[in-house]
Amino acid sequence: MTDQIDIALAFDDNFWAPAYATMRSICISTQRRKDLVFHLLHFPLSDEHRADLEKITSEYGAKLNFYPLESQPDFLALVQNLPTSARWPAIVYARLALTKLLPADISRVIYLDTDVLVRWPIEKLYETDLAGADLGAVKEALSPFIPLRTDIRQNADIFDGAEPYFNSGVLLIDLVAWRRIDFPAEIAALASSGVLSRLYFDQDMLNLIFRGRWAQLEWRWNTIDAHPAHEALDPAILHFTYATKPWALRAGIMRSTAYARWYRHVMTNELFYRFARHRWKRWWLKRLGIGR
Repeated sequence: MTDQIDIALAFDDNFWAPAYATMRSICISTQRRKDLVFHLLHFPLSDEHRADLEKITSEYGAKLNFYPLESQPDFLALVQNLPTSARWPAIVYARLALTKLLPADISRVIYLDTDVLVRWPIEKLYETDLAGADLGAVKEALSPFIPLRTDIRQNADIFDGAEPYFNSGVLLIDLVAWRRIDFPAEIAALASSGVLSRLYFDQDMLNLIFRGRWAQLEWRWNTIDAHPAHEALDPAILHFTYATKPWALRAGIMRSTAYARWYRHVMTNELFYRFARHRWKRWWLKRLGIGR
């Protein structure tokens, strides 16, 4: 196994602070900080926000590679006809383009959503034996509700509720295997079959593409819907999938979200409150109809 630990994150300029917190939590939790290479797949970043992210290098010695997706034709072509929403913008499909975006000499990468907090040495996940599988992932805590949707029967012609189904927020990816897959062709096949519009964005797509070809990881590597009760179970990666996020300022946040106080100090107080002001300003601009 190489000394380099490759990790990919995808986000836009409104989530630069959670991306920073995710990276910093990784750096805090490992002694192999200078082996870390973060591949940041992003839409346009302000100079101020990019400078915040680059502090990971100055503080820990980790390397950052930036990939501006607005100038990546392969990514733009891939996502142009895929379903999106306000909650699930086009950036969520960046993980489907990793083989086109990352250097060809990388054989393995960890993909992380930016609403996660890492507590265990990330190399323990990176060095997991996939036993020939194309990726490793954790079973989705809300399966089979997510794939089968309403009344756990809506998509019964697409998914089997008894079949393992994974959450796509934490993935250990064999890029050598992924490079043999024609993702545009796989997506085109889903579209031609008429099921694409019925899918739960990238997560359903990945579960269909890698059906029977993924290894189930221990739940600790993706502790979904992380609540305070999970703290006693020593989770490795907390995934804040619930509506209550650790960066929220609402009363009671410390009692409803795992490691909320720890998260704030990982993000750092200065950035935590600057991110709060950014979100507050964005909310008001949307309310006034002059922002996105």
